[in-house]
Amino acid sequence: MSDKKPFYVNLGSREISQLRDGNNDVFKIEATEEDMFRLRQVLNEVFDSDERSFWRAHVPYRHYSQDMDNDEYDSNMRKAYQMIYEFGDEETRKFIKGIGMTNDEQEGTVYGEEDPLA
Repeated sequence: MSDKKPFYVNLGSREISQLRDGNNDVFKIEATEEDMFRLRQVLNEVFDSDERSFWRAHVPYRHYSQDMDNDEYDSNMRKAYQMIYEFGDEETRKFIKGIGMTNDEQEGTVYGEEDPLA
């Protein structure tokens, strides 16, 4: 069984580091190397879906709300936030709970509230 170690995570830059440097410490977590590998995979999926949605944005007749790449990006970001919440320190958990990213996505809701467009 692996021991948990402190890691610093910045979702904006998709950075995960054991060393605190610059602005890489948006979230502090305690996790195993295996957990970090899983988080890295999710962040790579975020990057891939973000890039695909960037190219879709240049197609004027396709609305962003009916685009699988945007949905995939949102789903992957939610997974990343949930993983960070699971491994996070008290401050990290408080922040993530405050922005409504602790619950699974529910049909017809946006961040836990009724979707006004549904």
